[in-house]
Amino acid sequence: MLTRSTLVLLGVLTALVAPVPAAHAQARVSISSDRGGAVIDPTYATTLEVGGTGFQSVRGGHGGIYVFFGTVSGNWRPSKGGVTGKDYFYVPDSESQANAGHQKYVAFPGSDTAASANGGTVSAAGRWSTTITVPGATFQAVDRDGGTRTVDCRKVRCGIITVGAHGVTNAANETFTPVTVKDLYAGQDTPSAGAPAEEETATPGAVVPDPAAAPQAATAPVLSVDRPSAVAGRVLSFTASGLTPGAQVSAVLDDGVAAAGPFLVGAQGQVTGVVTLPLDVSGGTHELRLYGLVGDQEPIVRFAIAAGDEPAAAAAAPVREESAADRWGIGFFVAAGVVLAGALARLVLARRRGGSRA
Repeated sequence: MLTRSTLVLLGVLTALVAPVPAAHAQARVSISSDRGGAVIDPTYATTLEVGGTGFQSVRGGHGGIYVFFGTVSGNWRPSKGGVTGKDYFYVPDSESQANAGHQKYVAFPGSDTAASANGGTVSAAGRWSTTITVPGATFQAVDRDGGTRTVDCRKVRCGIITVGAHGVTNAANETFTPVTVKDLYAGQDTPSAGAPAEEETATPGAVVPDPAAAPQAATAPVLSVDRPSAVAGRVLSFTASGLTPGAQVSAVLDDGVAAAGPFLVGAQGQVTGVVTLPLDVSGGTHELRLYGLVGDQEPIVRFAIAAGDEPAAAAAAPVREESAADRWGIGFFVAAGVVLAGALARLVLARRRGGSRA
């Protein structure tokens, strides 16, 4: 029968050689603005300073973190089966670096897609910081059927959403941090910069800029689209500036192949929206035009649409990078286990010899 000292040695040996889970701090997001705290204005654009701590950083890993502004419901996390357009909605924007600032991509250090990041890089310690421009309390989002719906943050809880980027699901980096909707300019002059809330239609109780009182657009209209997402059957986001404030415009593809709207142009002459590209649209060069403006202001952009039968590349699951400290730690525990195993063997052998002499 084993002695008490033998049992103690066995317990210590088991504890040392058992797998040691990697320590990982919980991901957290902080939000602030120049108007104070995690608040947004219902009518005018609000620029939020967003920072993260405790996020997983994978050196050389594909992708990183997407930072959105939107709303979530139920079990929304992608790692738990949540999908965009059903369980969470966010302000649409181009995935290019020079987008409207409604979405940001924070890359892993050394990632193969780091060159396209517009939100910086996740540090080795899991920290990052960027800014998000919130168009107002209402925005249009894309649902699972490719249609659009208006999200009103005065009726549902909205905030900053973070998920794994470029199709890589990462439970460690999924967070939702709510914000408060508050009239930040009550009794003050309206802001001189930033886009206002962009709405599909006027919502009861919403504060809509007065077109008669708004200043006229001072620059030529410019329309741009998110070219990487110009694939048949997908949703294409667009951004326009230099438009007539307060006007309502509709986006039309070619001669009516697809259309969306109307969209309300904000007080700064900007509008952001989405249009669904038909699955059977032919590949090649097409054009998108905004209708509803006076005179020759209607902007147009020509771009290529890719056929929708190209299979999407499967995204690899994130792999935690093994650091030098991890390797040294594993080596130490293995060596300690060997030493204790030898000590245990000697103890058992000595006890057997003592018993045989007796």
